[in-house]
Amino acid sequence: MQRNRVVIIGAGLGGLAAALKLACGGAEVTVIERAAAPGGKLREIEVAGRRLDAGPTVLTMRWIFDELFEDAGTSLEQHLVLQPIEILARHFWNSDSRLDLFGDVARTADAIGAFAGPQDARGYLAFSEHARQMFETLDQSFMRSASHGLLNLIREVGIRRPAALLGIAPFAKLNEELRRHFRDPKLRQLFGRYATYCGSSPYQCPATLMLISHVERMGVWSVKGGIRRIAEALTGLAEARGVSFRYNAHVDRIVVKGSRARGVRCADGEHVEADAVLLNGDIAALADGRFGVDAARAVGPVSRADRSLSAVTWAMVANTNNFPLQRHTVFFSGDDAAEFKDLFGQSRVPAEPTVYVCAQDRDGLGGVDDRGPERLFCIVNAPATGDLCSMSAKEFQRCETAMLRSLSRCGLTLATPPGMQQVTTPAEFEQLFPATGGALYGTASHGWQAAFKRSGARSRIPGLYLAGGSVHPGPGMPMAVLSGRIAASRMLSDLVSTPQSTRMATLGGTSTR
Repeated sequence: MQRNRVVIIGAGLGGLAAALKLACGGAEVTVIERAAAPGGKLREIEVAGRRLDAGPTVLTMRWIFDELFEDAGTSLEQHLVLQPIEILARHFWNSDSRLDLFGDVARTADAIGAFAGPQDARGYLAFSEHARQMFETLDQSFMRSASHGLLNLIREVGIRRPAALLGIAPFAKLNEELRRHFRDPKLRQLFGRYATYCGSSPYQCPATLMLISHVERMGVWSVKGGIRRIAEALTGLAEARGVSFRYNAHVDRIVVKGSRARGVRCADGEHVEADAVLLNGDIAALADGRFGVDAARAVGPVSRADRSLSAVTWAMVANTNNFPLQRHTVFFSGDDAAEFKDLFGQSRVPAEPTVYVCAQDRDGLGGVDDRGPERLFCIVNAPATGDLCSMSAKEFQRCETAMLRSLSRCGLTLATPPGMQQVTTPAEFEQLFPATGGALYGTASHGWQAAFKRSGARSRIPGLYLAGGSVHPGPGMPMAVLSGRIAASRMLSDLVSTPQSTRMATLGGTSTR
């Protein structure tokens, strides 16, 4: 009996999750990745001989990964060592204003009470309960569902539980909802930062994104050896089940014949035939014709105005003058509204940016490796304009000076010897993820319809499927895994019901143009 042949473009988490599920489902899978190793946005950079996570830095929604490994007949613990992070993040506004968030709700409420008073502590408890209800309403009915349209959500939730549907506050903006819970503007700024997890603005995104805070409280873990180990573990599992990986191979065309995807052509002229193709990449590249004009009609156009945030990042090894960093520390801008106006209104790096620092030698429990200079990954949000212009030396110097000023205002000074840091700007992210302008989260989650407007697993072209952070259910590592699993399920179901044409090539499906 012939096995269905599948080509997956991209070895990011969505592609790896799909490859594993498809292989376990009996398909013959080839993954083509233009980079030298798997992982996609799970970037790892080496600085001064030390490896740093330079993309996602923690694992959340662990149960998604547990299910992924269990479905492959193993367990996450057999392949990865996870370290729970007790202090979710430390937050500074200046040297005298500091607040820690914890996974434990009561402990965080006590900290907020000491920081801003009992009314805001009660507001936090109400906020947390609201976020929990949102998550429980949307987990199965939307995030895990292959059918992600508004009508499906109304059918799944609204008819039986109309109060629950209204409880997700789809028409309220996040900053408006935060005003209902918190008097202190610093707390509104803090909890508004969850919008940036989706590359969005709290002044434009729906209040639904507050459910991210509940996800964090359900557990945050670092991965021993770095977050890239997740991709390596999944790749090993997939290879053990017969998946073939090709690295340093660039797909320049998705072959469409008879209105159906039939394989891919690589930049070196090689053709790889397939019964179905899965693109694990930003759909902006597909819409822009980067995979051929025939495949471009698989999705609608992606407007530059709808792009999510990009970033300027510094991966460095530096001395931190005994500053009390946690594994995750946020140094807030003094003017939240001006920061997002700069990002989305003026399309420029903020004059006074919020800075996120991941101190990767801190264990998340208050401990620190005492080897001296620390591995730090610093992020400043930036507009996704990397395809329009590169930062000039003067613009970058201004950005770096603003970043260091935000840190020093809170008491942190960095001593970084020459050659001990590597910078990535939106232009470099555009090179890594073409046609995005460097956007790291697909389109921004602005407006109540944003989540419903994302492409689903099935594209407009039969036989071509989509996975990754730019499609349903959205950005982030757990969502990318879910997207891959949803796409694989759709594909397996469709392949069973779709008669395949007689094959003209040997099994393996390659020919030369």
